[in-house]
Amino acid sequence: MRNGIFLLCAVAALMLPIPSAAAGPAADAECVVLLHGIARSPSAMRKMERKLKESGYIVANIGYDSRKKILQDLMEDVNKKIQSGCKAAPKMHIVGHSMGGLITRAWLKKYRPKNLGRVVMIGTPNHGSEIADFMKNTYFFKSYFGPAGQQLITDQDGFADIFVEKVDFELGIIAGDRSMDPISSVFLLPGKDDGKVSVASTKLDGMKDHIVLHAEHTFMPSNKKVIAQVLHFLQQSTFKHP
Repeated sequence: MRNGIFLLCAVAALMLPIPSAAAGPAADAECVVLLHGIARSPSAMRKMERKLKESGYIVANIGYDSRKKILQDLMEDVNKKIQSGCKAAPKMHIVGHSMGGLITRAWLKKYRPKNLGRVVMIGTPNHGSEIADFMKNTYFFKSYFGPAGQQLITDQDGFADIFVEKVDFELGIIAGDRSMDPISSVFLLPGKDDGKVSVASTKLDGMKDHIVLHAEHTFMPSNKKVIAQVLHFLQQSTFKHP
């Protein structure tokens, strides 16, 4: 009797449909390169990465040793990983948080790809940060943020030539206006800011769109509203304004 029940169960199991493997991106899927900010890692972009993958994109969430080298050398390190991650995609989009946006500008000047799609910068200090101006000579700032930290200043004359001169691509910029650092916001940063970068410093001539969200600098990449706006720009070439 037991053998008969076992045999029936085995036959029934064989007749059940075999679950298919999770569907991957389509053969013609576009690729999105994610670049984190200084003193961060790819984990800071993980929530955004998951959302982009759910939306059908191939995602290259690239890590780089942001505290050890100047921007020019970090850009070269990133280039090697971009070429292996997104080279064959029909479109390559780039999303950079904070210093990741500066590396994007340097990379586009030297290695702009033929399949470049849209670019989104999140809280990027395109004209530097007054906090870096104030802190650049302190032991803590120099030892913690390293050589690239010295390039986050507002006086960029000494290295401005590393950046792409003209924004002739579809660029969307997201700034934040929520600060968790009231001292810097009151005494160092002009106007609205995200606690690290002023809204004014994020802007670039030639940008396609700009939006200010109520978000704090460090956690912008994991902010649901920021992620939604990134996805909207990649798809529509504009942000979803109220």
